[in-house]
Amino acid sequence: MQEPDGRHLPRLIRFMARILTCSLAGTGMLSAQISIPIEQDTLPNGLMVILHRDATVPVAAVMVMYHVGSKNEKPGRTGFAHLFEHVMFKGSEHIGDGEHFKLLQEIGANINGSTTEDRTNYFEVVPANSLELALFMESDRMGFLLPALTQQKLDNQRDVVKNERRQNYDNQPYGTAEEKIAKALYPAGHPYSWPVIGYMEDLSAATLGDVTEFFRLYYAPNNACLVVTGNFDPAQVKGWIRKYFGDIPRGKSPERPAPVPAHLTGDVLLTAEDNVQLPRLYMYWPSGKGFTRQDAVLDVFTDILSSGKNSRLYRALVYDQQVAQSVSASQEGSELDGILGIQVTAKPGKTLAQMESAVNAVLNGMLEKGVTEHEIQTALNSKEAQLVGRLATVLGKASSLATFHTLAGNAGLFNKEFERFQGITPAEVLAAGRKVCTGHKVVLSVVPRGKRELAAGEPSGAEIRP
Repeated sequence: MQEPDGRHLPRLIRFMARILTCSLAGTGMLSAQISIPIEQDTLPNGLMVILHRDATVPVAAVMVMYHVGSKNEKPGRTGFAHLFEHVMFKGSEHIGDGEHFKLLQEIGANINGSTTEDRTNYFEVVPANSLELALFMESDRMGFLLPALTQQKLDNQRDVVKNERRQNYDNQPYGTAEEKIAKALYPAGHPYSWPVIGYMEDLSAATLGDVTEFFRLYYAPNNACLVVTGNFDPAQVKGWIRKYFGDIPRGKSPERPAPVPAHLTGDVLLTAEDNVQLPRLYMYWPSGKGFTRQDAVLDVFTDILSSGKNSRLYRALVYDQQVAQSVSASQEGSELDGILGIQVTAKPGKTLAQMESAVNAVLNGMLEKGVTEHEIQTALNSKEAQLVGRLATVLGKASSLATFHTLAGNAGLFNKEFERFQGITPAEVLAAGRKVCTGHKVVLSVVPRGKRELAAGEPSGAEIRP
């Protein structure tokens, strides 16, 4: 999905300055509160409608988020959710092939979509007086896509996705690293064990019947939410929504994959040769689901590790020792599970064994001595800025409300998002870090072709895979 535009940045800067100057340094507390008034309703066909009016802007955003991602696919039939991200722009019963982009771009709309493991979304940001057009077009592909879906369209978009995979994954430096990590972290058949874009052989095997069945199950109104934010008349918009979406029939209730956390019985050591100039080390641990307190605490933990030039890993590896080109750490909480990862790109002449040793030294020191109140507050200030930044545009608010409804179960929880981070203490950060980073992990070394000697060393008792 595209980043929110910058049309409201001056307003955002004033808003952020007002909020962030009130932060209580050293308290481990966030000072701001989100207050986005919303109106929610469920149509008889199961479509959740979420409205947030902001009369101060001249635009409106429409977002439809379907509760379907790559985790809802089956082994041997991967890539369907992402494939539909493309197919949905190829016309429906009342909108010709290519007309979706043409009609909206002619009015200056911002249009896009994206797919993750857990959800698929589509959005339009339009001038406020063109909101009805955006609603009509979203309703037509929700209710009337299949009559326009032909074998030729499927084959065409299948080829587009295959080329995307070649360009962005198979032929991209380090492009298949995360795919290898997921396959090692999760057992075969786990919903997170395959890539969002799917496997080439599965895309080739997909039939028109396969994708039609997938659409009927997951792209029904009862498996979606419709969010409208921006400048609109609520009564008028409700009438349009009933007119365009109300008659779309409810679908079957899809089965949801059960939350099954990753379980490693030992460390896994992987080495991959790639067309890269510099070796890169990946270290990943199973962590925890998104939208939880643990997810928030681990988010702070990884920020202390790598966010900014004064972070632990950056200061040690890039600035002091000057052995790494770049470092990053992140907590990635998803609907069923989560992973905590560290990535380090070595400088020329350095090995990944050196990177691993340097990372372990920083981690061990942090897990032994803990973190400071100041480090926590720095991380919380960053989180606060990120959360406030979501309020900068109608698209940012629409995306947040849709995500919280779809993956956290309640759009209104976005207004309480600061609460997950309230009162985080050094002891809490230390306990969460120890729980995760003293467990088993996947270590992947991506090295230049013919340079396997640059890979990380063999951890004691690790399972070594080529």
